Amino acid sequence: MSTAIKLLAAMRLNPNDWTMANLLTVAKRYGMEIRSTGGSHHVFSHPSVKGTLSVPAHRPVKAIYIRRFVALIDQIQE
Repeated sequence: MSTAIKLLAAMRLNPNDWTMANLLTVAKRYGMEIRSTGGSHHVFSHPSVKGTLSVPAHRPVKAIYIRRFVALIDQIQE
């Protein structure tokens, strides 16, 4: 089992105390496009899903953004 899959499973169980590096690892595993122009947010998208998810690059990432990120991954997997 890869690190990204383990991270995603852990995010589902506990959406608290995650870093942007964890989200980037999972996003790359699922083929997501990541936009970061040096600002304070990272924008995640995928060609098969309509819409994007903008996540502030704070530490730790708030639980609401982790839940939305996991929901985006679920849409990709459908």
